[in-house]
Amino acid sequence: MSVSGVGYRARFAEEARAPRPDLALLCLLVGAETGPGLDEDGIDAVQIELDELAGQLPYAPGGPRAWARAAAELLGERCGFRGTPGDYRLLESSQLHEVLRRRRGLPIMLSVVWMEVARRAGAPVYGVALPGHFVVGFGPPPVGPGRPAATADPTATADPAAGDPVLADPFDGGRLLTLADAASLAADATGGEPLPPAALAPADPLDIVSRVLNNIRAWAARRPEQTAVQLAAVELSLLLPSHPARLRHERAQLLIARGDFVTGAAELEEYASVIAAMEPQAADGLRRQARAARARLN
Repeated sequence: MSVSGVGYRARFAEEARAPRPDLALLCLLVGAETGPGLDEDGIDAVQIELDELAGQLPYAPGGPRAWARAAAELLGERCGFRGTPGDYRLLESSQLHEVLRRRRGLPIMLSVVWMEVARRAGAPVYGVALPGHFVVGFGPPPVGPGRPAATADPTATADPAAGDPVLADPFDGGRLLTLADAASLAADATGGEPLPPAALAPADPLDIVSRVLNNIRAWAARRPEQTAVQLAAVELSLLLPSHPARLRHERAQLLIARGDFVTGAAELEEYASVIAAMEPQAADGLRRQARAARARLN
């Protein structure tokens, strides 16, 4: 874990509340808090590497399809960024600095690499949080300001010549996708559910960071020896302007599991006060858990 945790967390909280949050920096701060070895020099080095990769993209190559192809050639073919099923078992697959080092990662973090490189090069790029899979879009999004969801047909094939968006799958080395391909990916992930048009809208940077933290929490929750990583991810999630209240319960349980009975009990009681009006029985149960935690000090 980071030896500069307090400073990094304050910086994370400040950046998360900025008018235009720096997605790369937020992801790097997540990496610094959930793994060893990333210091200020390392954070700066990653930002420089992203700049250097952006400098290798051609200047204004054309429309959305030209941008997507240029990014696929650089990042997918020349640099070898892509994912494999085994990457889902690694914490490093959710840490931006490690994804840059290994050229492997989860779909969302590979997409962050693509977005940050393409954005620096001037591309019209954005993230697309498909159900169960994250990809990137180039060009004007089919859903967004001035483009109501009702006009977006997820089964339609985009017409790049008309300036429609082109989607790319960084996990598959940058394979270009039509909207019909995106609908198929979503159907595979959801058991056949149709792709809601809103899923094609640009993903908010803070939602992306929240999703990255959720992936880290899920990874650590399956490994009892990784409670420190899970706790770090929970506490960073709580620093985001919008977060589920139930994270406080998860934090309390982790603190107690790690032997911090006093702080864990206090967190249980605070969470109980949050839900007491709507769930009085659950709140009473939490208060009993808090008393039991404090009793373990005796």
